[in-house]
Amino acid sequence: MPLRAPAPATTAGNPALLARAGLATFFRIAAEWQLDGADQMALLGLTSRTTFFRWKKSAPAALPPDTLERLSHVFGIYKSLQILLPGPTATTWINRPNSAPLFGGRPALDLMLSGVAGLFLVRAYLDGERGGDFA
Repeated sequence: MPLRAPAPATTAGNPALLARAGLATFFRIAAEWQLDGADQMALLGLTSRTTFFRWKKSAPAALPPDTLERLSHVFGIYKSLQILLPGPTATTWINRPNSAPLFGGRPALDLMLSGVAGLFLVRAYLDGERGGDFA
């Protein structure tokens, strides 16, 4: 019987790996977007600075479902921006005033910081702009 290479590690079914990969990706995006700690905490849905700094240092064994949903939206927003606005504009878009009716002249980040519903709305807006869906 031929030997098979071990299956690559995946996040499916491995909450610790999912937490580690998800938070590492989130913190890279947050750095690229130049978000301060308070904004990062709000996007993650955290109120405890202790938890936030613990997560920055070492991912927990698992993330709460709400945090996973928030990460999914942040990643979707990031992906859409990379598709729609390749280059430096993708990095600054969330911080610039936006004239689209959804934003009312305010930056998308303001809506994103309002909670998971705000993250969903920004993601849906960007997905609509690129003619896609939550893929």
